[in-house]
Amino acid sequence: MVFGQVVIGPPGSGKTTYCNGMSQFLPQIGRKVAIINLDPANDALPYDCAVNIEELVNLSDVMNEHSLGPNGGLVYCMDYLEKNVDWLESKLKPLLKDHYLLFDFPGQVELFFLHSSAKNFIMKLVKKLNLRLTAVHLVDAHLCSDAGKYISALLLSLSTMLHMELPHVNVFSKIDLIESYGKLAFNLDFYTDAQDLSYLLHCLDQDLRAAKYRCTKAILCELSLSK
Repeated sequence: MVFGQVVIGPPGSGKTTYCNGMSQFLPQIGRKVAIINLDPANDALPYDCAVNIEELVNLSDVMNEHSLGPNGGLVYCMDYLEKNVDWLESKLKPLLKDHYLLFDFPGQVELFFLHSSAKNFIMKLVKKLNLRLTAVHLVDAHLCSDAGKYISALLLSLSTMLHMELPHVNVFSKIDLIESYGKLAFNLDFYTDAQDLSYLLHCLDQDLRAAKYRCTKAILCELSLSK
């Protein structure tokens, strides 16, 4: 039985930095680690990866060949990987004996709450290789400073968790920078525990841009809590 993490989150949330940090931390506690880069647009990796999707498909080549933009290109790359999952399986097999796996995914959020390719090939690997994977969903901590953005982040996390059907952990990234965005309306544990979100409605009322969506936000708060 092999354990690992599926590291996902919006662009710029710190996925590659997180994987780089884990690749330094895990050996210090006696764990061998292997990073699998599944972001075909990430060509400046700070870590040594055991498997690199660019050996199979490259985003720039896809965009040029099929006249696609970055988003369409990433969807194409994930579809291509799903159809060629045997390639990824063969790359992973030598690592299964004694490595902890970190899958570094691209930051296009539609891949994890809307499209099915990433979910499909992950589930195939789980069944074929007897993997035990957890989704680690990174959320930029600065979103806590804006009630509307925080609620949106919760809904994205919820949608991703339901779609991916994996054990799921939400992690605030860049927490050391949170004070630079101003004083939070509540203590940090309010945001980490996603407590009674109705308290955020007052914050939304103070924002003229968000006030007209108050009823919608109130319903979304109830929805997030009910799940």
